[in-house]
Amino acid sequence: MKWKYSGINVLRGAVIYTCGDSIAALLLGEFQWSRLLGLGLVGATFYAFEIPNYFNWIEKKVAEGKGLKASLCKTALAMLYFNPVWIARHLFFIELFSGRVEDISWGLMRAALFSFLANIPISLLGNYFIQNVIRLRWRFLASAVFSALMAIYYAVSRVLF
Repeated sequence: MKWKYSGINVLRGAVIYTCGDSIAALLLGEFQWSRLLGLGLVGATFYAFEIPNYFNWIEKKVAEGKGLKASLCKTALAMLYFNPVWIARHLFFIELFSGRVEDISWGLMRAALFSFLANIPISLLGNYFIQNVIRLRWRFLASAVFSALMAIYYAVSRVLF
């Protein structure tokens, strides 16, 4: 498989992940320039490389399949990628770039597991739509927007509840 890492995805990753997290941080009164710049870097590097390549792999893996079974397989494979370890890594980056190194612990994994389990219905719907309705070329963009909206949702629910 040929790896892809495009300039447009670098830009999309930097801007979209940064915007979603910054809106969430502003809602929580936690905005920091270091966090904005750090998550922009993560979105432009890790996420812009990993996610489009994983989506390409999913497409190749399920290329022979048709119908509901293939659709559900693509959704399940996307859910396997955006698992509690991925969420914990994202939380790690937030703590790191927020200067809260002392808050980096196994508690992030616990929070990530709870977040993953609590949002399975929303994640299933979002990932089903992204993997089965959105063309492959636009899936990273759609996934980044979905993640940004989820970050805002988490912030709003934390404030309201």
